[in-house]
Amino acid sequence: MYGQGSGPMLVLSQNTKRDSGKKVQLENITAGKTIGDVVRTCLGPKAMLKMLMDPMGGIVMTNDGNAILREITVQHPAAKTLIEIARTQDEEVGDGTTSVIVLCAEILGISAQFLEDKMHPTVIIDAYRQCLEDAITFLTDNVAETVDVKDESALIKVIQSCIGTKFISKWSDLACQIAIRAVKTVSIESADGRVSEIDTKRYAKIEKIPGGTIEESQVLSGVMFNKDVVHPRMKRRIENPRVLLLDCNLEYKKGESQTNIEIVNEADFSKILEMEESYIKKICDEIMSHKPDLIITEKGVSDLAQHFLMKAGITVVRRLRKSDNLRVARATGATIVNRTDEISEADIGTGAALFEVRKIGDEYFTFIEGCKDPKACTILLRGASKDILNEVERNLQDALHVARNIHLSPKVVYGGGAVEMEISHLLIQKGKSMSGVLQWPYRALANALQVIPRTLATNCGANTIRTLTQLKAKHATAGNSTWGVNGLTGKVEDMKLVGIQEPLAVKLQTYKTAIETAILLLRIDDIVSGSKKRDESAGGGGMGPTQESMME
Repeated sequence: MYGQGSGPMLVLSQNTKRDSGKKVQLENITAGKTIGDVVRTCLGPKAMLKMLMDPMGGIVMTNDGNAILREITVQHPAAKTLIEIARTQDEEVGDGTTSVIVLCAEILGISAQFLEDKMHPTVIIDAYRQCLEDAITFLTDNVAETVDVKDESALIKVIQSCIGTKFISKWSDLACQIAIRAVKTVSIESADGRVSEIDTKRYAKIEKIPGGTIEESQVLSGVMFNKDVVHPRMKRRIENPRVLLLDCNLEYKKGESQTNIEIVNEADFSKILEMEESYIKKICDEIMSHKPDLIITEKGVSDLAQHFLMKAGITVVRRLRKSDNLRVARATGATIVNRTDEISEADIGTGAALFEVRKIGDEYFTFIEGCKDPKACTILLRGASKDILNEVERNLQDALHVARNIHLSPKVVYGGGAVEMEISHLLIQKGKSMSGVLQWPYRALANALQVIPRTLATNCGANTIRTLTQLKAKHATAGNSTWGVNGLTGKVEDMKLVGIQEPLAVKLQTYKTAIETAILLLRIDDIVSGSKKRDESAGGGGMGPTQESMME
């Protein structure tokens, strides 16, 4: 049979290729499910914490999905992809990192049965894409509700829902006030009155100072940083200071590497010293002519410059980070100057009411407060220990992101698995009207969304099957779209009455990221290792790509 042409041999190789492709896809699914299992218990208000130990011996205790996955070391490329989507989710919307991993792992899990049944990945992908489009349409048109950002109580309700699952939930009122005030401070409005930019990452800096209690945390109407004045006789308190910000050295340019000076006699050396002194005097005179009270520079300040400026009654802070200097510029209305001979009156910042250096614990901190319209702020966190402060900071970042999302897109959906169950119900109804092979993956993905309420029920110790059955029955009846699982009690309740809400932006990003990542992993039918190619170029034998399982 094999003597007549190479037909059967060709068929055999195609089957082998298809089988190897399916094997790789199933391996990717297993890797994805493994990552999902790691963070599954971290969903909801009764979430468990993970204790992570880094190679340096440091310990992190958190239930933040992104923080956990950042510390995990994996080798399998599919597992690395899932860790990457948690980071993407965190950067885009700052919340829903655990949900996106759990949902993506579930979608990969349901895909395995279709691959086993010899369904082509392209067919599964088409069904998933259609399901994603329908889910987004249902979310924006049928489920989402508009919230008034001027109503602070409505904002607090949304933020409390999102940090209710975190360590900081005990101080949720304080966290909500801090988040709302910080976001309002750094938001910039366009000419038509709409919010055009809210950059909390750059302009709302969180400073952690161990000691004191969490209740002492606050948002400053200005900025603070861990610096002291350069000379002990300089003023440590100035009211209504004229602030000058520099990005240049107030010292003689050192020319050890570029200059070659030949000194013949002693007078030459004195001449060089005089040149240095006259240069320092010149730049100090250029500064003093504008009568600033406070100079903050990102570079160094020589002893001689300190002497001249101190005699003129000017306070100097040196070697400030660029990011901190940008915050000071926005808070005081100053402009960062690169050359002393280019300083103008417009560059001087007069927006601050008080400059003061305070000692907290063993360290000195510079406060610039009482700014008229600061577009930057510092959030001062106090707490018992570094570990607690780190976890509070992670939680507060989530609260800041939620407040930002609501200001930029004032639409919310109901949490507790209510939105997932409602979208699942709507998709299943639409799936019943579909014909052909696409309907099965479509319906399976619709059912996969129920993993969120199911996990919530499991994590708080409720009877999962009974709870899910009750929830399905509720959503099957019209007018119950806001019913979900109360993560504290495990009971099926109306989330509108409980007050559990989430920003629409977070849900949209979660669905898009989870489903598109699952599609991406299903399209992979081979993992090619670069090490094989290197071996061959070095004279090693062997042909063809290698497929490796690299999960640690």
